[in-house]
Amino acid sequence: MSRHTNRLIHETSPYLLQHAHNPVDWYPWGEEALARAKQEDKPILISIGYSACHWCHVMEQESFEDKDVAAVMNDLFINIKVDREERPDLDKIYQTAHQVLTQRAGGWPLNMFLTPHDQMPFFGGTYFPKAARHGMPAFPDLLRHVAQAYHEKREAIEEQNGSVREILNRLQATSPSPGQHPRQETLDKAHQELARQFDAQNGGFGRAPKFPHPTSLDFLLRYWARGQVRGAPNSHALTMLHTTLTAMAHGGLYDQLGGGFCRYAVDERWEIPHFEKMLYDNAQLLPLYADAYTATGDPLFRRVAAETAEWVMREMQSPQGGYYSTLDADSEGEEGKFYVWSAGELRAQLSDEEWACVENRFGLTGQPNFEGHWHLNVRASEDAIAQSLGLSADVVAARLVSAKDKLLAVRKRRIWPGRDEKILTSWNGLMITGMARAGRLLRRADFIGSAQRAFDFVRRALARDDKLLATTKDGKTHLNAYLDDYVFLIEAGLELLQARWQSEDLAFIKVLANTVLDEFEDENHGAFFFTGESHEHLVYRPKPIGDDAIPSGNGVAAYVLARLGHVLGDLHYLKAAERTVEALYSNIESYPSAHGALLRALDELLSPTETIVLRGDDSTLTSWRTRAQQHFSPWRLALAIPNNGVGLQGLLAERAAKDTAVAYLCSGRSCQAPIVRYEELEDALSGNEVKAAVALH
Repeated sequence: MSRHTNRLIHETSPYLLQHAHNPVDWYPWGEEALARAKQEDKPILISIGYSACHWCHVMEQESFEDKDVAAVMNDLFINIKVDREERPDLDKIYQTAHQVLTQRAGGWPLNMFLTPHDQMPFFGGTYFPKAARHGMPAFPDLLRHVAQAYHEKREAIEEQNGSVREILNRLQATSPSPGQHPRQETLDKAHQELARQFDAQNGGFGRAPKFPHPTSLDFLLRYWARGQVRGAPNSHALTMLHTTLTAMAHGGLYDQLGGGFCRYAVDERWEIPHFEKMLYDNAQLLPLYADAYTATGDPLFRRVAAETAEWVMREMQSPQGGYYSTLDADSEGEEGKFYVWSAGELRAQLSDEEWACVENRFGLTGQPNFEGHWHLNVRASEDAIAQSLGLSADVVAARLVSAKDKLLAVRKRRIWPGRDEKILTSWNGLMITGMARAGRLLRRADFIGSAQRAFDFVRRALARDDKLLATTKDGKTHLNAYLDDYVFLIEAGLELLQARWQSEDLAFIKVLANTVLDEFEDENHGAFFFTGESHEHLVYRPKPIGDDAIPSGNGVAAYVLARLGHVLGDLHYLKAAERTVEALYSNIESYPSAHGALLRALDELLSPTETIVLRGDDSTLTSWRTRAQQHFSPWRLALAIPNNGVGLQGLLAERAAKDTAVAYLCSGRSCQAPIVRYEELEDALSGNEVKAAVALH
């Protein structure tokens, strides 16, 4: 092994490969590193990050590429580098430990120091500079102090480790409290909390940096819609949703030329983002905008959903079908360089007529908004531009489209940000759900086809003997899958089944659901662990409850198991879903707005899923399915199964085909008589839907 090539060279993670030529003697997490730490009695430095992490790159350039710093690391520690996207189990454990030890939230890069015999964390932090500044110690000095403390203060560290271990154990949810049952008031409390956090001027919640919080927005949309159906509409919930989605779509968080959303905005106005584009953010925002369009009829939401899906297919889908993970924030060593423009660059590419529209649209006068360049934000509507220039709105729209096409062509010739091309099962599950739902709601068969290709790829490349693996790249598939991998993929399968029927997909997601129950369920207290029974033993077995950048695995588990239970008439799944919500209810109740995914499951537990099974020939099914999915009804699951469908399971096997089209409608465990006339279907559906015209008034 050459002097500047370490053990990471054999990995597939782009993040780990970025560090494969550091002079640091990096190991991937595994038995080789852990055994050496025990043998040599050296503390472990575990450094966790991901390929699109800006400060991870900074710390690498400052410290991990420096021979002198690396010499200190190699002398005093066993050094382990972890891609948090491949090993979310380790990330969850050590982020939680960091918060326990420092009483501060963590982040990336995360650098934690562990005792070698049990991998318990005894000190840590996030970014450390090479030289002391801003009250932070120099990283080499810190390394020496930590190593000295480990060798000289063993008893104190062991005592602290015992306390940390006890705190981690207490974080696990216990059994439901006696007499405590889920109730509507919890949903009302969540709305009230979000109303207090809402930024009425700029949209979104809280102050800078500002994140999209898609599970909170999804909750507001569902909360408003439930009120509409019950005759008690809550206009403020819709206002918060509409204001936020509009502000994000017009701001710099959204790529105004290429579509898709960046990770977060560094300011309160959504103007300047952190420029990385993550698959999971877009996977959640895509169906949210499609749902919001269906609920409100706002054409902006339709356009943003369509452009985001088109960006996904164009830039994030592999030739084999799976979706890539990330586009980096940096190119040519500068954050945002790929996306920003000088006024001269813009002007040179456009005709006078196009420039007039673009200048007005994006407010390109005065001082540029990002380090001497412009990052595009919408400043004027097409109607306002038309009035200002004395043109029709159609002419303005056409000129903006032609200008956008020209600018995109120029941008494509720039040096691109790095793309993390590993394919993660969990994030693919999220995006398959988003693409399938957007395709169904926007009537875009190409989106559904994209979702189908990704689903087929995951099943082909990442499923093994009724179980899943977590990641694949360049033909190497590895790592035990986590709870999120299973439940996100089950939801993806259910969403695809609503877009087109395939019996083998239902059989596949039923196998996944059974594995979730067998491998992940906490049979003593209810709910699900993040890692399965067959996973390696770690210092802590997390049970994800609150949402973070992605929805809580327990929230999605409860939601999809309840839906699958209603579709198949399987009480086993329904009871597991109910146990999950009940076991975690005290956590939800304490801070409802932090548990958006569980609130969705709670909502459907309080007002059970409406399931519709349609049988008929293909020509009839198309019109009946279109009607069943026409208006906003997020609590509805509609399956159109052709008469020649085979392999039907559970309750579906009883939904027999007839000489004519037939609809079977159920709400929870209560079902109506079969419907064979379209007019009857219309009457049966209309009372439980929100029509877009209502929202527009």
